[in-house]
Amino acid sequence: MQLTRPPRDPRDHCTNRLLAALAPESLAYLEPHLEIVNLQRGQVLFETDEIIRYTYFPHDAVVVLVAVMTNGTSAEMSIAGREGVIGLVTTATTPYAFGRYVVQTPGTASRIGIEQMQKAISAHRNIRDVIQRFSEAITARVLQNVACNAVHQVDERCCRWILSTHDRVGRDTLSLSHELLAEMLGVQRSTVSAIMRTLQTAGLIEQGRGWITVKDRAGLERASCECYGRVRQTFERLLPLTYTKS
Repeated sequence: MQLTRPPRDPRDHCTNRLLAALAPESLAYLEPHLEIVNLQRGQVLFETDEIIRYTYFPHDAVVVLVAVMTNGTSAEMSIAGREGVIGLVTTATTPYAFGRYVVQTPGTASRIGIEQMQKAISAHRNIRDVIQRFSEAITARVLQNVACNAVHQVDERCCRWILSTHDRVGRDTLSLSHELLAEMLGVQRSTVSAIMRTLQTAGLIEQGRGWITVKDRAGLERASCECYGRVRQTFERLLPLTYTKS
């Protein structure tokens, strides 16, 4: 169940770096319509083809967009944390989810009704500009992920995923299970478990049941494929004030 609470301070919303990047007058327009919600691991925000009713700006939660096949298998399409937004619909057409949006890492987010978000985009050029830049970055990330899933090894993709999650939560210990990671990568859990053991032996991570601690980020970057760096460079070019720094 989703629990809500009023923000203690308007600056709570600015934990999300996309909101923090807005001009003061743009943020002031949104603030009365924003509420802070708790997101639980495994919670589905939108199911495939479901009408999107809210836009979420994560604080320390991480949400992934996965494509679910008819045989039950799934694969990651995109990921968003405090650098971005979930459930963004910029047109006046009926907003349907393109896939399943599921919470990978629990935490909080600022939430606004989709109609109010659309009004804000229409009314404020600054909001439109920031959202457009984010949309361009997301498109680049999705295209890079397509190439990554086609040509790179599972262990490289696994390191990319850990790094991407690390960027978005702002702490070294990640709430990340082998089962969920396997689902995101589209592989068997046993494959992920073997990779995790190798990374732990190499001193890159520590792990326990449902969590991973990053011990050597530079080592993970070397073990990852080039896609991680390319996506990060795109975000830093389009949204230099929103992408999480190492």
